[in-house]
Amino acid sequence: MSTNSMAESQFDGNVLGFLGIHLLAGLIVMCTLGICTPWAICKLQTWYAEHTIINGKRLKFTGTAMGLFGIWIKIFLLTIITLGIYGFWASLTVKKWIVKHTQFA
Repeated sequence: MSTNSMAESQFDGNVLGFLGIHLLAGLIVMCTLGICTPWAICKLQTWYAEHTIINGKRLKFTGTAMGLFGIWIKIFLLTIITLGIYGFWASLTVKKWIVKHTQFA
């Protein structure tokens, strides 16, 4: 049995927090007809990062809704122009942005 000097990674979120943040994000998206989707994405990612510990270090999400809004408009327009084809790349574009704005606290 080998000893590992790295601390354990874990997620310490709970189901009530998970449901609460998802309900809030969903309501905001529905009430604004999708305009505030970047805000909802940022709120969700902040919650996930605040509850994630990797090798003993907690994550921090530094992205903002305004920072994502420009990308969101580009995704929306390109998806319309390409008759939905750009939608296949849209989630990857957002994921790359999220990872770029996630760091150790």
